Amino acid sequence: MILARVVGRITSTIHHPDMAGRKLLILDKLNALGQATGGHVIAVDAIGAGAGETVIMLDEGNGARQILGVENMPVRSVVVGVVDDLD
Repeated sequence: MILARVVGRITSTIHHPDMAGRKLLILDKLNALGQATGGHVIAVDAIGAGAGETVIMLDEGNGARQILGVENMPVRSVVVGVVDDLD
């Protein structure tokens, strides 16, 4: 699992059928102190995260597909939680 901050959203009019109705977010990876590392990732939003929120991301294709419940979906990264506090 990886800490990240939501920095944007992607809109796509043409996409794989399994992606229909799913929100894609642009995430900036964070270090253990909550500071941006400059590594950006596009992830499917499984929980309704919003801009500026700190989130937990799973960056492993098979696990992402299991969480989303679609066996052959073309996905690698998925947002699985919103961080309330980082201590």
